[in-house]
Amino acid sequence: MEILKAHGLILLATFLIAGSFIASANVTGQVHPVSLNLLRFVIASVCSLPTVLLNKQYRRQIPSVFPRSFIISFFYCGYFVCLFAALLTTTVLNTGTLYTLTPFITALLSAVLLKHAIGVKRTLVYMLGAVGTLWVVFKGNIDAIQSLSFNSGDLLFMLGILSMCGYTLALKLLYRQDSVTVLTCCTLVGGTIWMAIAMLIFGIPLQWDLLTTGDYASMLYLAIGTTLVTSYLFQKASVTLTPNNVTAYIYLSPACVAVLDYAVNGRMLSNTILFGIFLSVVATFLLQAMSYFEQKKLSV
Repeated sequence: MEILKAHGLILLATFLIAGSFIASANVTGQVHPVSLNLLRFVIASVCSLPTVLLNKQYRRQIPSVFPRSFIISFFYCGYFVCLFAALLTTTVLNTGTLYTLTPFITALLSAVLLKHAIGVKRTLVYMLGAVGTLWVVFKGNIDAIQSLSFNSGDLLFMLGILSMCGYTLALKLLYRQDSVTVLTCCTLVGGTIWMAIAMLIFGIPLQWDLLTTGDYASMLYLAIGTTLVTSYLFQKASVTLTPNNVTAYIYLSPACVAVLDYAVNGRMLSNTILFGIFLSVVATFLLQAMSYFEQKKLSV
């Protein structure tokens, strides 16, 4: 039952993250993305701190939890910093394409650090998931896939992908039966510090005064819905699931964006897109089923 609940949490987090793409489109482009992400972490930290600071039991855990959360948040923020730095010289399409490598790279790192075997069958399923995700990203346009070319920005984004893999693995490796509430709060505070450091290093101005009321409404969703809540959901689920289980849901991300775009903006899903979504769903289901039976075999 706990495993099923954890999968539900990750699926919910995947939909919330998909909603962030729609919310991000509403935020003005006048403010640097790193500055916007700092604002996300600040709002999320402010919202989570009272719950921890006003609880005596939670406060006692902060000294032991924060150093580990600071490491976790380094990987979490590293992904965003690499993404925005990479987008100066590459495209969103390229980053979306490379991001499909995240589950497989996580599986490789898990094999080394956590001794989780991959195997030929699992590798083939990872390839199926990548194909399904790319099919949605490129809307089934084979010519667009063939004309894809990579540059130095893409190499930088690969560091970001490694950072995201590191974030998922760090959640598993550094967990010590802590309160997930405290772990989430400390991770968000750590993220605020890392983002502030990144802004100082790159000399990026805040410019929060340029944001409109509508922009702040979108930022509240990004901060609470896709930073505070999803951080909690990921950390809660990572206690039960393996990093491979968690990252497999990345294949559903483009599908979730397409479904939410239809629900919010009424954009119809073509048969081509539905085919890609079908492949992504099948791959995700197969990966979860394989992990389930492997864990069940180990427990016997």
